[in-house]
This record gives sequence, structure tokens and C-alpha cells, in this order.
Amino acid sequence: MKILSSLLAALFLGACAGPPEPLVVKQFLLRDQERNSGDEPMTSMEKSRRLRGAVSMEERRQRLGQYYTLIWHDPAGLGKGPVEVTFLYQQGASASRVKRMTRSFPSTATGGTADFAVIGEDYFKNGKVLAWKATVTRGGREIASKRSYLWQ
Repeated sequence: MKILSSLLAALFLGACAGPPEPLVVKQFLLRDQERNSGDEPMTSMEKSRRLRGAVSMEERRQRLGQYYTLIWHDPAGLGKGPVEVTFLYQQGASASRVKRMTRSFPSTATGGTADFAVIGEDYFKNGKVLAWKATVTRGGREIASKRSYLWQ
């Protein structure tokens, strides 16, 4: 009986889960090159992933900066045109200039991941990203959009 009640509880909790969000934005700031024993395991793993393959100290320095991973889902739009993921951002030293990065996906895609990075000389010269906006469009129609608190 205890097993049956546990299975029923798991079934009901699983039924409460809704469809995935159309757009999720994950941010990671890589500040230093050292491995700190006090880092959280997830932070340590992400730092190792971003620094993988960088051998010299200069190569590792060029990986410092801000990383944004945009995860999008649009199963209803299959075949209704190609998908474009756009990341607009403003940096501290570049005043109000809005910079743009884009990634394209074929019309057969129903979801995907787009990685954007503000790293290296761009990060050191123009500063931290202060405000950003992420948009997913399919065939010119906006599917989803997210923005930081400071975006206007």
C-alpha cells in the first residue's frame, strides 16, 4: 500500500508539470581562471567547461566574460519558417550603443539552444553587459522574448 501511494503521488506531481517555457535564458559570469575549493560544484563544473581547451594563461584570460545560453521551444510552429534567435545587449563602456548577435535554425527545428558570449577583448574594453533582451522569431513572427531588468 505504501508503494502504491508513493506511485500515485509521483504520478500526480508529474501531471502538474506544464509544457516547457518557450524561452529560458541562463547566465554565467566567468570572473577568474583559478579553481577555488570553495566554489559550488555547479559553478566549478561550468567554469571547467568554459575554460576547456585553453592551455596558456592568455587563452584562459580571453575566455573570461559573460556567457548566455538561450533555450527555446516551439513545437507548434514546425514548418512555419526558419527560426532566428536574437540577443541584444548594452555594455558599460559603450554607452547606449545596442549590440546584436543572432543564431539561425531551420524551419524543421522545434527547439534548440543558442550560446552567446561577451568575452575577451570585447569584455575587457567595453565592460560588463548591463542590459539585454533575447527574442525568438519564426518566419518573422515573435514566439517569445525575455529581457533583463534594466532593458528599456
